[in-house]
Amino acid sequence: MRIFDQHLHSWNSFDCDTPPEDNVRSAIASGLSGLTFTEHFDTHREEWDACVYDDEKIEQELADLRVRFSDRIFIGKGIEICYQPQRMDFILEFLRAHSFDVVLLSVHWAFGKPIHHKEHFDGIDCEAFIRRYLEAVREAAAHLVQMKRDGYQPFHILGHLDLVRRYAFRYFDYAGPLNEPALIDEILSNCLQAGIIPEINTSSLRQGLSAPMPGEEIVHRYAELGGTMMSFGSDAHWAESVGAGAEFALDLMRNAGLSHLAVFQNGELQPEPLND
Repeated sequence: MRIFDQHLHSWNSFDCDTPPEDNVRSAIASGLSGLTFTEHFDTHREEWDACVYDDEKIEQELADLRVRFSDRIFIGKGIEICYQPQRMDFILEFLRAHSFDVVLLSVHWAFGKPIHHKEHFDGIDCEAFIRRYLEAVREAAAHLVQMKRDGYQPFHILGHLDLVRRYAFRYFDYAGPLNEPALIDEILSNCLQAGIIPEINTSSLRQGLSAPMPGEEIVHRYAELGGTMMSFGSDAHWAESVGAGAEFALDLMRNAGLSHLAVFQNGELQPEPLND
């Protein structure tokens, strides 16, 4: 089957120094059929000054890469939006003014606090930390349901819906289950209602965890609730990580009974059969 990595970064993200060409060459060497650059778009007022997102520069670099490599691999332009409800008008205005193959929405903040800064969560235990994050993801997914009802669906993929596992491991040395089945069900149900595809993000496999985000239990539950496809993202920040964990993610999808890998091109869903 054709495999597409739809979550990765280059030097056009604030936390990455990798030249885009290195990612493309790595993807070709790994046998991928496509990769999509999803550079960070972080709009919180504490982060906006550090966000290096430059759409014109990205467009030019990807155009040059397509001239050189499009006969060997699909090269997509995506964006990773950090969910910030108080900045949503600005975010939507930006999305309307630009074109993307895929728009990925990720929750990196929980109730006004960035989860990647431990000091903001001092004084709470691991269970409360996990719950707060999942409640924020539920809020984001519910927001997407309302947007669909209002006739607008700008987001295609929900990134690493249980990203909190990475930080629960880092802060609390906890690698166990989330123990929040009701919250997980609400998130997955909202995804289905909103028409947004959850991602299997394999970066956690490179960071000491034994499962991607999400893992087997959540992927199976998504299928039980009616989901038929998920996307794959390595969340690579280094060229050697592009496509890493793809077979692990695809096997999870197959074992759960999903039928397709969700791929987006020009903003349109192009499902890839998992068993071809």
